[in-house]
Amino acid sequence: MEELTNEELMTSVSNGQLDTLKILFERHHVHVFNFLYKMCGDRMLSEDLTQEVFYKIMKYRTSYHHGSFVSWMFTIARNSLKTHFKRNRPHDDIENVSFNLVAENESNSEEYSQLQLALAKLNASDRELLVLNRFQEIKYKELAEITGSTPGAVKTKVSRALKKLKTIYFKEL
Repeated sequence: MEELTNEELMTSVSNGQLDTLKILFERHHVHVFNFLYKMCGDRMLSEDLTQEVFYKIMKYRTSYHHGSFVSWMFTIARNSLKTHFKRNRPHDDIENVSFNLVAENESNSEEYSQLQLALAKLNASDRELLVLNRFQEIKYKELAEITGSTPGAVKTKVSRALKKLKTIYFKEL
């Protein structure tokens, strides 16, 4: 089963073969965790939300309709993070989280690169696009599905976010 595509495995899961979800988890849990961690800067929250994402994949498996599994998975991850902030910090949102990541990184400067510090200073939507596109290697077409946009618009937004990141990296750090 290891040579099956993500989509074939997810179709199997949606048809009731839940043990194949283990393969998808092994392939993707690190990617989901890294995305969530780069977005919120909280290791424990990222671990919890990663588990929640795969629980939701299992719970809502019948709503998967043979599209890109990775797009579907990251859509669930994005929504889980947003829901967490709405539920647990009603007067806060993901836009206000970047300072937590910066503060944590500054106190642990040996572990974090200047690039990560600059990334943490971006607004959440720009950071999300760059993390998904550059770190998780999500293509523009899939990123458009995840964000509900078009590939051309996503490409433009990623380009603008990269320019902002370069400005922060070279001028502020």
